[in-house]
Amino acid sequence: MANQLIHKAATRGHADHGWLRTNHTFSFADYYNPERVHFGALRVLNDDYIAGGMGFGTHPHDNMEIITIPLEGDLEHKDSMGNGTVIKHGDVQVMSAGTGITHSEYNHNKTKPVQLLQIWVFPNKRNVTPRYDQITLDVNERRNKLQQILSPNSDDEGVWIHQDAWFHIGRFDQHFETTYTWKKQGNGVYVFVIKGDITVNGTALNERDGSGIWNTDTMTIQANSANAELLIMEVPMH
Repeated sequence: MANQLIHKAATRGHADHGWLRTNHTFSFADYYNPERVHFGALRVLNDDYIAGGMGFGTHPHDNMEIITIPLEGDLEHKDSMGNGTVIKHGDVQVMSAGTGITHSEYNHNKTKPVQLLQIWVFPNKRNVTPRYDQITLDVNERRNKLQQILSPNSDDEGVWIHQDAWFHIGRFDQHFETTYTWKKQGNGVYVFVIKGDITVNGTALNERDGSGIWNTDTMTIQANSANAELLIMEVPMH
């Protein structure tokens, strides 16, 4: 029998700093909920809205796999590895922080906001050499299918990380149905509704809701609204 937990959008941790509006699915910064520290290897799922010209100054990370997915607008990135890039909707950025990096993230536009998801995953190897990668995907390839955006394999579709994790994004027409099958036995899946209304394993989820599912190896997905969009994050549970 599958286990499933539900995190409704309105129950997330929230902070409004004026230039930054953010929602935390899991404990982060000033938000702490002992029931929501992580889901398996998934440690952070932040839903950020950054005002024009604003952003995060240079700050450090180590021993974490950090994935950034812009949903709208352009994010400017600089880091201690010498990378200076702009990531846009359709791009996926990954950093293996490993032994330690510093970086900054700013809204590239002075007048338009940028919206992004930032996700942290615990690595399966500590103190690796820090690494940066960024790719551009064809968002049309996720229309009524699950487009893989991340895996453990450098020669597979999407970016790769130091963990037995697989991420997919799908954008569905209303009433579209599909099934997701686990890539690795014993993993769990956390689904996050980016847009619209979707039923997962018989449970109705709305925009920005999340749900963790484990002790199974398949799940059913049905779109209940047009252009419903879903992020699937499969991660080890231990």
